[in-house]
Amino acid sequence: MAEGNIAADQLRLFIERIERLEEEKKGIADDIRDVYSEAKSQGYDAKIMRQIVRLRKMSQDDRQEMEAILDTYKSALGLA
Repeated sequence: MAEGNIAADQLRLFIERIERLEEEKKGIADDIRDVYSEAKSQGYDAKIMRQIVRLRKMSQDDRQEMEAILDTYKSALGLA
């Protein structure tokens, strides 16, 4: 019976940790949304800023590959 209680306690602690982290994640997401709103109120385009953030997360090689493929697709569709 003690093993069951230990396992249940451990599981409860894991769940509680996850719940706390989810709450922190929500708070951070709210903060990020506020920064985008503030930038938008200053005249910046939040959609473009999000794209820049995504690009900055990528390695230079991945970014160049993506841009080359994008250029190829745009050319094929007559957008370039």
